[in-house]
Order: sequence, then C-alpha cells, then structure tokens
Amino acid sequence: MGILSRRRIERFRPAYHCCCYSPTYSRRSEDNGMKLLATVLFATAFGILLGLSFPSLWITKIWVPSNPKGAERLPPGIIASESDLYLRRLWGNPEEDLKKKPRYLVTFTVGYKQRQNIDACVKKFSDNFTIVLFHYDGITSEWDDEFEWSKNVIHISVKKQTKWWYAKRFMHPDIVAQYDYIFMWDEDLGVDHFDAEEYIHMVKKHGLEISQPGLDPEKGCTWKITKRREHVEVHKETDEKLEWCSNPPRPPCAAFVEIMAPVFSRDAWRCVWHMIQNDLVHGWGLDFALRRCVEEPAYEKIGIVDTQWIVHQFIPSLGSQGKEEDGKSPLQGVRDRCHMEWKMFERRVDEAEKEYYKSLQVQTPSNSTTLH
Repeated sequence: MGILSRRRIERFRPAYHCCCYSPTYSRRSEDNGMKLLATVLFATAFGILLGLSFPSLWITKIWVPSNPKGAERLPPGIIASESDLYLRRLWGNPEEDLKKKPRYLVTFTVGYKQRQNIDACVKKFSDNFTIVLFHYDGITSEWDDEFEWSKNVIHISVKKQTKWWYAKRFMHPDIVAQYDYIFMWDEDLGVDHFDAEEYIHMVKKHGLEISQPGLDPEKGCTWKITKRREHVEVHKETDEKLEWCSNPPRPPCAAFVEIMAPVFSRDAWRCVWHMIQNDLVHGWGLDFALRRCVEEPAYEKIGIVDTQWIVHQFIPSLGSQGKEEDGKSPLQGVRDRCHMEWKMFERRVDEAEKEYYKSLQVQTPSNSTTLH
C-alpha cells in the first residue's frame, strides 16, 4: 500500500479526545439552570396574577360544584332549587301574581262521598293556607259544581292511592319549602271544635315540631295519648301501658301522634318525607318512627293540642277501593296489607339502623320503633 492508501486509512481513523472536568463549564450550566427556573416561576406567577385580574381570559365554561346535582353548568343566580304550590295567572306581570303568599299547607285525601265532611274542614282554614285535595276515586269536576271554594284549591287525582303515596310523589320538601307547617289529614274528621289559626298559635307557643289535635275521647281512640285532655293546652306524655313505656319516654307513651291528622313543621317534614317508603303506601309504623325526625328529647317536640280538638269518625273509605281476593273482602284485603306494611317498615328501620352502627363498628343501641 502506498502513501495514498495510508492517507485514506487515517481519514477514517476515529479521533480520541480527552474528557476533562471544566469548572467554567459547570458554573455556566448552573447559571443557565437557575435562569430557567426563575423564568418558569415568574411566568407561573404572572399567569396566576393575570388570571385573577382578568378571569374572562381563561374561564370559558361554567362549572359550579356547589350547585345542586345536575345543575353544575348553571350560574348560581339562575338556579331555583325550591318551589311552591301557589296558583299563578296566565297573563300579566308575574311579579304581581300573588296578592298574598299562604304560609301553611293543608292536604286532604278524599273521595266524593265524603264531600260534606271536607266542605266543613276546608271552611276551618283561612287564606293563610294552601289547600290540596288528593282524589283517590277519580272524581274531581263535580266538586267545582257543588262548592265555590273548590275552584280555588289544587286537585290531584290518581285512582286507588293513599295520602302517603301522594305525599311521596307530590310533596317533596323542596316543593313545599315555602310553608311553615304542613297538615296531612284524612277525610273522616269532625272539626266543630277546631280553629286552624289558633292551632298554629298553640304549636308555636309550645315548640311542637310534630303534632295533632286531641281526639274526642267519647268517640273512640286507638291510643290513649291522643285523647283530648281538659283544662290543658297541650300534653306530651301518657301512661299507656307499663310494658310499653320507658325512660326516657317513647312511643306510644310519648313522642307520638297518629297518622290520621299529623301536622309537621317544615324541618320535620323534610326528614319525614325521606323516611316514607315508595312501596309502603299506608304509612303504618311511621307514627312510631316520627320521633327520629326531631331533636332529642323528642318527647318535648312532639305533642297533642288539646284546646283544638277533632272527632275521628272511623270511616273505612279506602276499604271500598280494595279488591275481593282469595275469599277476602276488599276491606279485609286492605287491612291485611296495612299490617304487613307495618312489619316490613319496622324491619327496614331496624336493619338500616344496625347497618349504620356496624359501619361505625359500634354496638346498636336499644331503639325499637314499633310494638312488633
């Protein structure tokens, strides 16, 4: 190989360089890193300051997690999370619709056969009350033909349903949030000795969250505590049976009203509505559990108003809405279901309570809600 060949080989021979540490190079790298970090921090701070000063530059969509579920995309100022049952016009300025806003709500679950009874009841409630009739027999228009007041109340009609079925579906706490007190009454009540405004006065005076009028003891009562007492305004306890009573007092000796004519405060109703079961339509057993919906001691917040008393007429109207089956009359079929629902409700409350305390890893306290 000649000189030319050696030059070609040298051309492709790799060059080896000495990798030696340079203090100058290291300081320069550190300075560049610090400059980069300072630039990033400055840019971040500037961006935050700019965003706070001019939020429109970066907020392009609304999302408010504190809004009601499903309404996070709305500006809070437009949200109407509560409603009412006030009747409004189809014309004119909406802000001038209501000359007066009723403060209380009363509902009756009715059939046309008891219309005279309901007529007497409705006349006991002033224009301070919104009145709702739930029609279990489907007859509604005939009421307007017979009673002038019927044209100014709310009629809701679904055949063969109970007041607790109606309440669960039409009386959500956010729907009735404008009312201080809510009356949920049956149709078979005599009201000759009842005044609604005076009743409200007594409830407020004695701090009752859940209440009912006293019952005429001469006309029959299921529970001793609901019997009207003379010479007192309100009573909250009784000595029903020694084996039923306890210390502190509990249903049916105290903290107890029946489900025929209960009256709830707004706060108590918000709790009670959630306790009503979708499929248990008769409400049996609720009366023993109502104490769960007021602050302890419950027997101080639940009571019977004696100065305003009523008569329970024991008219089994819903029995006619049942069906003859397996040799049982329609009325017997309805009664059997009532007792069945009572046991089912008690079991659900007990199981829910045990599951709750189990999740906390503590022993379930003795807290039975019914007599079963």
